[in-house]
Amino acid sequence: MNNQKQQKPTLSGQRFKTRKRDEKERFDPTQFQDCIIQGLTETGSDLEAVAKFLDASGVKLDYRRYAETLFDILVAGGMLAPGGTLADDMMRTDVCVFAAQEDLETMQAFAQVFNKLIRRYKYLEKGFEDEVKKLLLFLKGFSESERNKLAMLTGILLANGTLNASILNSLYNENLVKEGVSAAFAVKLFKSWINEKDINAVAASLRKVNMDNRLMELFPANKKSLEHFTKYFTDAGLKELSEYVRNQQSIGARKELQKELQEQMSRGDPFKDIILYVKEEMKKNNISEQTVIGIIWSSVMSTVEWNKKEELVAEQAIKHLKQYSPLLAAFTTQGQSELTLLLKIQEYCYDNIHFMKAFQKIVVLFYKAEVLSEEPILKWYKDAHVAKGKSVFLEQMKKFVEWLKNAEEESESETEEGD
Repeated sequence: MNNQKQQKPTLSGQRFKTRKRDEKERFDPTQFQDCIIQGLTETGSDLEAVAKFLDASGVKLDYRRYAETLFDILVAGGMLAPGGTLADDMMRTDVCVFAAQEDLETMQAFAQVFNKLIRRYKYLEKGFEDEVKKLLLFLKGFSESERNKLAMLTGILLANGTLNASILNSLYNENLVKEGVSAAFAVKLFKSWINEKDINAVAASLRKVNMDNRLMELFPANKKSLEHFTKYFTDAGLKELSEYVRNQQSIGARKELQKELQEQMSRGDPFKDIILYVKEEMKKNNISEQTVIGIIWSSVMSTVEWNKKEELVAEQAIKHLKQYSPLLAAFTTQGQSELTLLLKIQEYCYDNIHFMKAFQKIVVLFYKAEVLSEEPILKWYKDAHVAKGKSVFLEQMKKFVEWLKNAEEESESETEEGD
């Protein structure tokens, strides 16, 4: 019998060394801050040198873990306490956005530093967006000059795509709006953004994040009007932004008007009530009669299921439109409105193939119902029509136009004889 103790099995293996270039120095945020600040201080105000230092440091320092600290330093010169103040006992540097000159050229140079850093270390994108959202919430803790610099920088970074327009959500913070901080910041931001791009590019970016209709929210409830917004931004030199918002408000009002019109028609509300409602909306939202007649036409045409047979649809259309003639007539009090309606009918009949042969019948119906008059019809026939189905519709209208011209000549001769 073997009295020797049986040895327990042991695990053995080879220990691999981490490659030198894969090692990251692990610090707490304070140590990380000290390393970055020391490096920035050594590079001085040469932003090219700053960009090179940040590029090289990312190999050794853990940017992923300390992204917030890194961006705090680059913007404010040190780690920020809640509210946006710099901690007294912390190291700080003057090589930062807040200590730089307050001009567009300097902010463009700083934007390049951020661009290069984020292009080199793509994982910093999310951290940088979070940082800017936080900085916007801290605006009250910064001086006016610091806010101006941050606004210019943010506008440039929005223009070049480093930042997404969704960061602007932070500006709708109730306290910032109430104290007028959001609106003042937005002026500087949009000026630099539009300077880099144009209003169309700005509008496209806002639309992508559903913020194109929210700019009025930069003002508190008692100032949230189109008139106040327009005056504020126009006085600040941003007339194109004012016009853009005015146009957006008008589009929104037109959509709402069309939706309500269709509901009123489907309920069978009396025309006098519908007319009163439309006129009130026109006055309130500064909508022209030409715009309204187009909305009414499309609303009237969308309230019915049209027959798919060409020979039956014309009869159906005449019956339907005869019913709505008093409503249409209420909004063709100007020659230009009548011409707009004629063009809408032309486009509709062209776009809906079953209506191609119905065009002349609709125009004659509207003439008899006093929705349309001679002069706009003759002008449409002569030179105001559009290309869509032109040859077909002009041929349809030929006899009626000749009749109108003869009637007009007879009327003129009768007037002369009376004189």
